[in-house]
Amino acid sequence: MSTSLRAVFLMLVGLGIAPAVLGADPSANVPQAAESVQTNLDYVWTILAAALVFFMQAGFALLEAGFSRAKNAVNIIMKNVMDASAGALVFYTIGFGIMFGTSWNGLIGTDGFFLTGTGDQPQTWVYAFYFFQAVFAATAATIVSGAVAERIQFSGYLIFSVLITGLIYPVFGAWAWGGLFNGSGWLEALGFIDFAGSTVVHSVGGWAALAGALVVGPRVGKYAEDGTPRAIPGHSLPLAALGVFILWLGWFGFNAGSTTAGSTSIAMIAMNTFLAAGAGAATAMAITWMDTGTPDASMTLNGVLGGLVGITAGCANLTGPFAILTGAVAGLLIVYATRFIEKYVDDPVGAIAVHGVCGAWGTLAAGLFDSSGFSASQVGVQAIGIAAAFLWTFPVSYVVFSLADKAVGGIRINGEKEQLGLDKLEHDVDAYPEFGSMPNGEAKHTHERADAKKEEEPEPVA
Repeated sequence: MSTSLRAVFLMLVGLGIAPAVLGADPSANVPQAAESVQTNLDYVWTILAAALVFFMQAGFALLEAGFSRAKNAVNIIMKNVMDASAGALVFYTIGFGIMFGTSWNGLIGTDGFFLTGTGDQPQTWVYAFYFFQAVFAATAATIVSGAVAERIQFSGYLIFSVLITGLIYPVFGAWAWGGLFNGSGWLEALGFIDFAGSTVVHSVGGWAALAGALVVGPRVGKYAEDGTPRAIPGHSLPLAALGVFILWLGWFGFNAGSTTAGSTSIAMIAMNTFLAAGAGAATAMAITWMDTGTPDASMTLNGVLGGLVGITAGCANLTGPFAILTGAVAGLLIVYATRFIEKYVDDPVGAIAVHGVCGAWGTLAAGLFDSSGFSASQVGVQAIGIAAAFLWTFPVSYVVFSLADKAVGGIRINGEKEQLGLDKLEHDVDAYPEFGSMPNGEAKHTHERADAKKEEEPEPVA
């Protein structure tokens, strides 16, 4: 067939005329063609959403680095790189099977390891679904990174990162989301609502972060002799803010992508996600402004994240006004939960409040404000899921961190080594070599300029 004839034929196919010309019924191919287009769209949307969620790793890296001192920025980046890298491998080998394999009593998957034995699912869909779920698993691990920042040994952290993506997160995920593939979890059977993971991802990460922060203890200088917490400012709020914007962008893949289908339902999910984040930021800013007389930038940034975490469970079943209310309450919780937690636990980035507390609130809100109507029994199921996440994740994570502590001969970096900074200690590099970080995290060039100025100034005449 010549090029010109082929072009005409393809045009006729597009218009639905060619089958008739060839003696076929054109309507017979319409459903099949429509189904094929929808299938392809589902694949494309799922992969695109997974890529957005993966990009959230960059957001976490910038947020955590910005909220930490300059002398620990490279260490933060290394942890985030390995959360994604090791997480991809571990979730491929065992995590996916534990979470989505054929269920044993609604507790744990028994097949699907190395993505084999996945039943009747098309293998191409197995690949797409694995990718989407693997970046979720890596997110749960990365949440922990910020809470233990600036004082944990890199090798000890890697041990925990592997175990949360390979065991801790997949087990709870099997309880709540196993039926999304070949499993059937007991929480899922109760009707537990957590569309995109306020509890499955964020509270699991938050409660693991709490366990890690308790095991490694506070940073040197965080608490005065009377136990009063001291502020240890991070080195770059602009970096932290950029990280929050990247996370906000990625969250549209996180929530709307959880449809794993290119459908009209993603419109409301995206809207709810946007509204809740804005409400969280506005509320956190307003509270700090009223309390202290100035709008606090750090709290406002975490207010965005609190709103995002809060709406993640109910993004598909809440109306716009209730999405705003959910985000606003999350913004309030960010301020007061952070202040309360700081009295007892050193969490440099506020991960426990953002992910643990707001994740629990968002899961409860998904039941309280369900657009299908209020149900006390549904709220009860939500509470069971919240409690189950804590009772599984916190003690197991505490044990894992404690065992890692013994395995590496002390997971905590102490004393002068901590003052030096983990970049030099663990990686033998400076994040900002032109400035040469001082042991306390301040820029060396600042001190050099100050010393030079003193030398230039004449001695005062007696």
